[in-house]
Amino acid sequence: MGRTVYFVANWIFIGILMANCQENKSIIAHGAQVEKLAEGFRFTEGPAVDMAGNVYFTDQPNNMILKWSVDDKLSTFGTNMGRANGLYFDREGNLLSCSDLDNEIWQIDMNGTHTVLVSDYDGKKLNGPNDLWVRPDGGIYFTDPLYVRDYWTRSPEMQQTGEGVYYLSPDRKRLIKVADDLEKPNGIIGTPDGKRLYVADIKANKTYVFDIRPDGTLTGKKAFAPLGSDGMTIDKAGNIYLTGQGVTVFSSEGMQIAHIPVDANWTANVCFGGSDMKMLFITASQYLYRIRMNVEGAR
Repeated sequence: MGRTVYFVANWIFIGILMANCQENKSIIAHGAQVEKLAEGFRFTEGPAVDMAGNVYFTDQPNNMILKWSVDDKLSTFGTNMGRANGLYFDREGNLLSCSDLDNEIWQIDMNGTHTVLVSDYDGKKLNGPNDLWVRPDGGIYFTDPLYVRDYWTRSPEMQQTGEGVYYLSPDRKRLIKVADDLEKPNGIIGTPDGKRLYVADIKANKTYVFDIRPDGTLTGKKAFAPLGSDGMTIDKAGNIYLTGQGVTVFSSEGMQIAHIPVDANWTANVCFGGSDMKMLFITASQYLYRIRMNVEGAR
């Protein structure tokens, strides 16, 4: 009987492993390949999806925001967008941007008119807002690393004390620094329930996860993945997508479950889009790519 129990237990264990492998492989649609949608840009960044599934992205060196529509058409949304980098849509359908021409956070309506939400912290310019995420109540988290730009007229020296992560309250009246112990925070994404925040430290080549308090502050910092990232996204299953060399996917437990090679020198950022939110859009150097997934992106 002991031997029977042993074999049954082994078969159960093998079955669980097989099920996990099938689940991990299934995040990419069967037979799907990375598809090049557009090229000829200088450096693509910051993809963000609106409620219809259209994807907006930046060509930062050319100071443009572009749009890839759900019916597969490329258009220019706006020029002279403050050298926009990371983008994200707020609950009202405005496009938020890390516009680092003057190191600001912008809110851009669909007519292209912008409002400056953040221009400084503690009376000093920011280093250079890079990427952002909006939590469910409208509060904004953004990273502020220092990447010296050749178009700056300001001093190239660091403006703030260190390279931090900031939080802007939903009423836009309170701006606080919520993390100051990262070497160079870059990619950032949170969970749809607003309870956890993932931040990539690209210089340390690590990604961390924090618990989010109701007041916007962070606690419980933990190592999540032994890999940094330029930009990040999350799907409805809680998997985290990191960029740099292709796209590397980690489960919510921090286990690597997939790697998507991309034919580009650098993969800058990712987001889900399309009418069913099952297309993974990838901004990579001079290109815009996508690949069909079996999982749906989390808005």
